[in-house]
Amino acid sequence: MVKFMLKCFIISTILLFGVLIGMQQANVGLLNMRGYEDPDLKGAFYIPNEPSGEVEATVLGEEVTSHNLEQKQEKLEKIEAFNLFSQAGKWIANGVSSLASTIASFLGELISNLLSKI
Repeated sequence: MVKFMLKCFIISTILLFGVLIGMQQANVGLLNMRGYEDPDLKGAFYIPNEPSGEVEATVLGEEVTSHNLEQKQEKLEKIEAFNLFSQAGKWIANGVSSLASTIASFLGELISNLLSKI
């Protein structure tokens, strides 16, 4: 199971980078087709070289920094929202699970009773 999950993670990572590279190539192709360079158009994925050593990336025009990620994580931790569909899904899953368990135990007892009579 671990090997399968590792393979899935590696394949997903490769495909993600493939999509980003494809978006970058499409941007380059559009710039070449236009015939002139517009400073407002930027690449899909850009990592500038900062002299201070900090790493900042730009993905689809939005800057992504470790500080932004920490703020978003804190914001998500503060939000404690009740999701009706999530709760309904949990309730249905528990009901189906208990129903399947009851049916399986009933069939097991029925089969064992039939086999004991033979």
